[in-house]
Parts: sequence; C-alpha cells; structure tokens
Amino acid sequence: MNGGRPSARAEARICLGAVTGAHGVRGLVKVKPFTQRPEDIAAYGPVSDQGGRRQWKLAVEGVHKDSVLTRFEGVADRDAAQRLKGTRLYVPRSALPAAAEDEFYLADLVGLELSDASGRALGTVQAVHDFGAGPLVEMSPTGGGESLMLPFTVAVFPRIDLAARCATVVLPDGLVEG
Repeated sequence: MNGGRPSARAEARICLGAVTGAHGVRGLVKVKPFTQRPEDIAAYGPVSDQGGRRQWKLAVEGVHKDSVLTRFEGVADRDAAQRLKGTRLYVPRSALPAAAEDEFYLADLVGLELSDASGRALGTVQAVHDFGAGPLVEMSPTGGGESLMLPFTVAVFPRIDLAARCATVVLPDGLVEG
C-alpha cells in the first residue's frame, strides 16, 4: 500500500501522542502513544505542540498501563507536568523512517480521493482521527454535505493507492441514505 509521495499537508508534521496528565510529583508526564511501539514516542528527536510554539526533548522513564511515563526537558514538578495535559506531540515528517512496503502512515490518507468499486466518486479524506477505539477516516462527500466518519478497516478500505492518491471504499450498510 505504500507508494508515491504523500501530500504536502501530510508531510508537514506527524502526531506521535498526547499528554494525559502528570505522574508523581517530580515532573513525569503520562503520554498516550500513537506509535507502534510505545517507547518510540521519544525516538525521533524533539517534539513540539500542535502550533509548533513549544518544543521538548523527551526521555522515556517507563510504561504504565496505556501510558508512557516520560520526562520532558524543562518540566521539573507536578504542576508543570499537569499544565501539559491535552497537548498533542508532533515531529517533522522527515524525522520518521520511510514506511515499509505495504505500509503507510495514517497521515498519508489525508487528501485521498475516495470512490466505490465501480469508480463512482464518493469524496475526499479530510482527516484521520483516533478516539481510542481505532482510527476513523473523516470523509468529505463529493457534492457537499456533512462529513462522514468511516472505520479504517480492510473491509471498508479494501484498496489504497498512495501513488495515485486514491482509495476504494465500501460504505457500511446504513451509513448513507438512498
């Protein structure tokens, strides 16, 4: 599934995780990782917030339940760690390794043109979200209307061609009227 270059929008920055709160009183930060291996949250160099205004070097101190216990450079107490709660952590796309054959980053999906098996245009991928139950693809329908959230599964997305910037979609029954 890996192919040509991702869109410029996908190239900019990739979200590696989100701060869920403080751990202890010495400035450790709990991070929910979005990386394949939780400890890789600190493997790609300094991270920044969504706006790119703040940047931190990270050191992984351990894993606790679904969180990575992380030391943020310059964060030395519980209050400072707690103020980071909700912060999403980004790295430049160029800091990440190239995707292997048949793999891609979820950010690569943004901007793909979506069609059904017969080639009828359905819409465009606007974003990919993960609220905890697995990735959801936000599709902006062709011709307008409210966006649709599609589960990112092989059954719904049987074919993805990054080089052609398109994907085949099988819409789940009952998702749209008609």
